[in-house]
Amino acid sequence: MDERLAAYIAQLPPPPARAQCDPLAGTAPHGSFAAQVRAAGLCWRFGLLMGAHILETGFLLASWVFIGSGALSGHLDSGWLSAWALCLASTAPLRLASTWLEGVIALSFSGLLRERVLGGAMRMDAEMVRRKGSGEFLCEVLECEAIERLGVSGGLETVLASIELLIVPFLFAWGAAATLEIALLAVWLGLTLILAARNSRLRSGWTALRLDLTHRLVENMSAHRTRLAQRPPAEWHDEEDQGNANYATDSQRLDGSTASLCAALPRAYLIAAFAALTPAFLSGDAPFELLAVTLGVILFTTGALERFAFGVTRAAAARTAWRSVRPMFEAGGEAEAASAVPDMAESEGKTLQVDHLVFTHAGRSEPLLKGCALTVKRGDRLLLQGDSGSGKSTFASVLAGLRRPSSGFILAGGLDLQTLGGVNWRRRIAMAPQYHENHILSAPLAFNLLLARPYPHSSRDLTEAREICEELGLGPLLERMPDGLDQMVGETGWQLSQGERSRVFLARALLQNAELLLLDESFAALDPKNLRQCLECADRRAKTLMVIAHP
Repeated sequence: MDERLAAYIAQLPPPPARAQCDPLAGTAPHGSFAAQVRAAGLCWRFGLLMGAHILETGFLLASWVFIGSGALSGHLDSGWLSAWALCLASTAPLRLASTWLEGVIALSFSGLLRERVLGGAMRMDAEMVRRKGSGEFLCEVLECEAIERLGVSGGLETVLASIELLIVPFLFAWGAAATLEIALLAVWLGLTLILAARNSRLRSGWTALRLDLTHRLVENMSAHRTRLAQRPPAEWHDEEDQGNANYATDSQRLDGSTASLCAALPRAYLIAAFAALTPAFLSGDAPFELLAVTLGVILFTTGALERFAFGVTRAAAARTAWRSVRPMFEAGGEAEAASAVPDMAESEGKTLQVDHLVFTHAGRSEPLLKGCALTVKRGDRLLLQGDSGSGKSTFASVLAGLRRPSSGFILAGGLDLQTLGGVNWRRRIAMAPQYHENHILSAPLAFNLLLARPYPHSSRDLTEAREICEELGLGPLLERMPDGLDQMVGETGWQLSQGERSRVFLARALLQNAELLLLDESFAALDPKNLRQCLECADRRAKTLMVIAHP
């Protein structure tokens, strides 16, 4: 029976090859964001929203004209009531359509923005990322959510309210005391813009203080144990207390400005507009129809001013948040070169070629690396030694494509990074960064090991991951874990020691199966027994190996 089954399986066609895993594929569309907005159908939906809102506004004003004219003339018959009810009923489906379109536009735009920013975060320059702390990254995440939450709704609210305010002067021209009402509206719009500009400045300063406070608190949590050991207890929270006091003061000023803009100013306009209409009403010179028109337009304008002020404050908050998110958004529009990966044999067996390499840190005039040259052939085993700060790790990160050289050239298999693209470059040159620059994600151990492999992982990938873990001395760890490779690790899971983390980082790099493997201080946390075991595994598994270590 087993022989017949084996013969049957042997006759089956081979399974299709697994697609190469592109870590950046599908995270964000590239190119013009405006083109992506058009492709998502947001432009014609926005046009429908404008049309529905204008029709709704027209029916609403007509209903005020009918009911107001009948009431002020003293003969509110069934005809006036029927016209008012018909116009008011017509606004219901239009309001429903407007609300639905607003939700669709907001959700679609937020989805496009999130895709773009996520892709940009993965494509950001490594040097820029390295200069930031975890607190700054948390702030940028919060600001990205602020744009989604405030920007779209605030922008739509501002646009719709602006359209209403543009219509208002023409409506006032049909009513009583038109000149005075239009002049009053112009004055109030000027005051609204002045208060909005002041509110925007206050919000910008408040946001900067809030983000700085968030950044400091996150960084201080990371260094909490050090502060406990090095500073007197009475001084542990001095900086936080001062920051919170400044934040409370700025928050109070911002809240007062927002209340004046969104609540006090529109209500003050309502009082002033009624006062401007009073002389025409008391004199009896204006017809009841014109008084009704002006009365309805005043109420309509008050609502438009409230919506405009509310939308402006939300749009200002989104504009302030945009300053933090903009680098990631722009990085998301940069498409990597898509090219085939030729065989490494095309470059006469040379895995890596470096010549006249120069690297200078941003903001510095003297280069850290100058005139570096190196040729690595397939199967080579290299050891790069040097004093601390001599540029070993920087050189390795330049080779791995994490940093861009100031000048010179680097070829992997005869092709440069621009030609290959970042994805193909990482398939050729893999790097295990130093311990403080490498991370265990809160996910199953298998996910952490097979980051470079297609997901879901195949049984072959999992088998290879287990074999490498056992070769690196992580077999006892897998036996202790209840779920083995499926065990959750990281901050919210199984806690790994520093030595175990170092070996997971090494296993992750080996599982990339790259042509050249760079190990930057990967053995520093290991005892002599594990060090020898890991070195033998790396020498056996890596096609070409470069180890960076202190003398």
